[in-house]
Amino acid sequence: MTGRVLVAGFSTRHVAQSAAAAGYDVVAVDHFCDRDLSLSTSDRIAFSDVDEIPDCIAEMSRRHRVDWLVATSGAETLATPLPVLGNSPGIAARFLDKAGVQEFFETAGIPVPARIPEGVFPAMVKPRSAAGGWRNRVVRSRKDLEVWRSEYPGMDHLLQQVVGGTPASVSCLCNGKSAIALASNLQILRGDPPAPYGFAGSLTPLDHPLADRMCALAARAAAASGCVGSVGIDFMLGEDALAIELNPRFQATVDTVERALGVNLFRLHADACRGILPARPLRPRQYAVRQILFAPRTLTVREDLLPLVPRVADVPWPGTRIAEGDALISVFGWGPTAAHALAMRDDTINRVHRAIGYHEGGRSPG
Repeated sequence: MTGRVLVAGFSTRHVAQSAAAAGYDVVAVDHFCDRDLSLSTSDRIAFSDVDEIPDCIAEMSRRHRVDWLVATSGAETLATPLPVLGNSPGIAARFLDKAGVQEFFETAGIPVPARIPEGVFPAMVKPRSAAGGWRNRVVRSRKDLEVWRSEYPGMDHLLQQVVGGTPASVSCLCNGKSAIALASNLQILRGDPPAPYGFAGSLTPLDHPLADRMCALAARAAAASGCVGSVGIDFMLGEDALAIELNPRFQATVDTVERALGVNLFRLHADACRGILPARPLRPRQYAVRQILFAPRTLTVREDLLPLVPRVADVPWPGTRIAEGDALISVFGWGPTAAHALAMRDDTINRVHRAIGYHEGGRSPG
């Protein structure tokens, strides 16, 4: 299967890159339209707000004949006349509702943090519909909860038991009836205000005593979901593997899964959407890590960082102004052990810092 794919969503580089490597002509609707997105796409439209995505998709459809639409975060539930290579908007909507996901896990017998009533503290408060963990917060009093509500007025939310452990995920492939676990991933969280639970990268594979149990639970949940294609399930690994969320689309772990396993995830996704799953489990060939760097201060990127590819991705265009705390660039490391991968990541971080004239250094979490 080949043709032209329109990848649409808040961030599309990881999916566009995989689709182009699989032999598709790729066009994109993307919030960032970073420098390296142009390497994988023949046309791009940038948007400022997710409400603009439908009009951007319509405009791209006027410019080009599109064979398949692939949605990333922010576009999963949009109804368009284009054929969807992935889950329908209705199925996506079901699993983007965190209260619905909680009920799904409970019904399927998948361990999950308990819902707790309002007034019981501490509690994890999270929006019912959001991605990346950026608004998740532990609240320890009614005052904390009211502060969160004042920051996100009118936002429906879920209150869960606070659980400790290692944040992790499983990348799965589904064909609507069955599923396999492709890879286990360490989830690297930002760890500092204002978004301590915000996604900041991944390490694949994850070495953890509960990794095999987590993968078995994820495959069972993915098979029961009725989803097709690439699906990710987030966990917290403590005394047990507790399922947190189900993402019915490509995940931000695409880069590390592909590099660790030596596969093209878009090709596997397209096959799964046609009902074809790998005949046997895939084994990691190496370790791979991706770390999102955040701007240490408000800055203007004056250098062309593209020569650092493939050690970096999500490369800002020269002249881009990035506010303090916003995402700057993704850096990578890989090697025969996790230590090798992390050491290469740290070296890449230092290269980026030197390139942008930032010398305060320091390791990022991971």
